[in-house]
Amino acid sequence: MESSLRNHLKGQVSEIIKGVAVSEIVVETAAGTIASVITTRSVERLDLKIGDEVYAVIKASEVGIEKP
Repeated sequence: MESSLRNHLKGQVSEIIKGVAVSEIVVETAAGTIASVITTRSVERLDLKIGDEVYAVIKASEVGIEKP
């Protein structure tokens, strides 16, 4: 699959919190933990399960920085 997105982090699904319309997918990567909210329909279409190898593909037009 080709994509114009450049930020791909390979990881493993560690948690799936299913909701009626949207679900949270937690992915453990070498760079750290990434959480994504996607439609529950997409979770089902991709047949996502804990332990699956996936890519977290990041598209952001803005990244904020906070200092504690």
